[in-house]
Formats: sequence, structure tokens, C-alpha cells
Amino acid sequence: MSLQYDTLARTWPLPLPAPTATRVEVGSIARPRLDSIDLLRGLVMVLMALDHTRDFFGSSGMNPRDVADPALFLTRWITHFCAPIFILLAGVSAYLYGTRGRSTGEISRFLLTRGFWLMVLEFTVVRLGWTFGLGLDFFVTQVIWAIGASMVVLAGLVWLPRAAIAAIGIGMIAGHNLLDGIHAADFGAAGWVWNFLHEPKLLTLGPGMQLYALYPLIPWAGVMAAGYVLGPAFALPALERRRLLLTLGATITVGFLVLRLSNVYGDPAPWAVQGNALASVLSMLNVEKYPPSLLYLMMTLGPALMLLAVFEGARGDLARRITTFGRVPLLYYVAHIFLIHAFAVVVAALTLGDAAWLFGSLPDAKPPGFGFALPGVYVAWLVVVAALYPLCRWFAQLKRSRSEWWWSYL
Repeated sequence: MSLQYDTLARTWPLPLPAPTATRVEVGSIARPRLDSIDLLRGLVMVLMALDHTRDFFGSSGMNPRDVADPALFLTRWITHFCAPIFILLAGVSAYLYGTRGRSTGEISRFLLTRGFWLMVLEFTVVRLGWTFGLGLDFFVTQVIWAIGASMVVLAGLVWLPRAAIAAIGIGMIAGHNLLDGIHAADFGAAGWVWNFLHEPKLLTLGPGMQLYALYPLIPWAGVMAAGYVLGPAFALPALERRRLLLTLGATITVGFLVLRLSNVYGDPAPWAVQGNALASVLSMLNVEKYPPSLLYLMMTLGPALMLLAVFEGARGDLARRITTFGRVPLLYYVAHIFLIHAFAVVVAALTLGDAAWLFGSLPDAKPPGFGFALPGVYVAWLVVVAALYPLCRWFAQLKRSRSEWWWSYL
């Protein structure tokens, strides 16, 4: 059965039929809709490169949160938008994948296989980019793993009514902080399962082998499920879609402010008045990412929804270039890690005469005298982004010209 936009407009946000019976005619508005999604995804990917450039070249640790250093704090804070938006849009894209005449079984199978594929990439290619080492001593579950694992969860959820998917997704996002009082130690030998679900921890897999469970699954799978439920909004008429996205985004953002100011619920660490107004504001913004608290997700996803609405009218050369990045997210992610790391090796060799410390481990402990001050980090970031553009433009054009099934995995 083919559903036209007026039908979807009347049914949203009520549960829609399963994708088996749903085919959305997207030809007339596909480009503006997809451009807004790709533009937002491209923007957060550009910001992600800033975070990882700081990881390799900055003098701070990998998660600086000192409210007494506003410039460094905000450099890290702005990149908090990356993972939530990336995972939300992956859920939206999963829904749009199903509007092309695919059955629920086809959607589920694609999510399952691509999810496992991404998890394998995290522990192989992505790990190699971060460490430049082939040893099997240390692994980290980072954002690519989180996307892949969330896709595996969504592969099961797509069989449920849309209302049930919404309830599960929102429940994971809004309710997982109620689980903060439960700890892995409470489960004895099975505690490692809880570390993957909710409580990050460095786990010992065996002699000389460790895994840092950094991105717990419960909240991130909820974000992807929420993105999937949001998918039908992109088949609404443009005015209704923008109104919906703006209203929903503004409501979530205001909700964040009210809930954060109240210090009642939503983050394990309350904010506090500091010695000056700016530090007090930064204390309010200093919410937890590992795992992402309810307030962390509200703070990032509320503005993201509003940006989706605003970006539908984006034009110009800069928007076009950023959109290009958003069309090849996996290539960009892998390439930017390798490029930044290689850049760091060159700088270390030239400035210290030694780059051996950049092979075999994460760049969390840097030798004295290495790296840039914060302005230099920003310059290095812009150089990296500019260098990535020709590759991403070429690959985006190549993907657009190909129709083989396996391109969906790249």
C-alpha cells in the first residue's frame, strides 16, 4: 500500500503500519529532506574532528571538564553534540531505508548485519587508526561500537508496533538514570554484562588483555530507537515537518533547563554556583557522557531537532561542503582518525625527534613539550577537515553512481 504525504500527516504521531505495508513516495521532496539530515550529520562530524584533534595534540586529558578553564571546557562541550546526533540520525536513516519498499524482515536483517559489521570495524580498523598498533592488549567500545550494537537492538525492535518502539526508546533515555544505584558488583561474576549495559568500566579479558566498556548500550540504543520513531516526520509536508521539529526541539531544550536548574533528576552530579557567572553556567552544562545522562541527551538532542528544521533552507558553498561529509560518514570517521594520528606522528618526529610513543596505545599520555596550545589545536583541526574534503567528495560521487547492495555497508 502506498501512503501519500497527506495520509502520513494525518496519522503522525500515531503508530504507523509496519514497514512491510508502508512505502513512502519521496521523489518530490527527497533532496531537501536528505540534505538537511546530511548537513546536520556533516556538521557534527566536523566537530568530532575537533575533539579528536584535541585528543592527539592538546595538553589536556581526553575528557576535560574543568569549569575554571572556559575555552578548553567549551571546546570539549561543543563536541558533546556529536555522538547523540550521529546515533539519532542513524535511527532516522534506518526508518528511511525501510520506506523504499523493503519488508520488516529485510530491514531487520540489514540492521543486524550492518550492526555486527560496525562492531567488527570498531575492534579492527578503527582501533588500528587510534593506536597504530596490531597488539591485542587493549580495546575500547567507542561510538562506532555503540552505533553497531544499537542497530542490533533496533533489528529486534522493528518488529514491534511503533508505539512500543517509542515507549522503549523514550523509557531508556528518560529512565536509565534510575538505575544509577545499581552496580556491576551487585551481579557477581555476571557484572561485566552490566558494564556493557549501563556502568562503564575497564574490564580484564585475560592475561595482558583489557577492554574498556566506555559506551553503555542502554541509553544509546534508546536514542537510535527514538530516531527510528521520528522517521515518519520526514514524510510530512515541509511546513508541518519544520513546525514539529522546532516545537519538539524547543520543548526538550526548555525541559533540560528546568530539570537541570532544579537538580532533582537526570544527571549523577548536580550543578553548583561557582565563583563567577560564567563558571556557574558551565557547571550547569557539565553533564555526564559516560553513560550519557538524561540531561546530557536533552541538552544535545533538543537543539539538534531545531537545527534539522533550520537546515532545510540552508544554501551556499559551505553548506554544500559540509553536506558532502554527511553523505559518507563511515569513510570520514575512519579517514579522519588515521589522518589526525599520522599528523601527530609527523609533528612528534619533527618537534621531539621521537614518535614511537604514538604507536601501540591511545594518545592519553603525551611527552613534555609535545602538542599545541588551544589556538594551534583549532588550526590543526581546520587543516584536517580541509584535507579530508577531496576524498569525501570523490567517495560521495562514487557511492551515488553505484547500486550494488554492499555499498549500503559503507
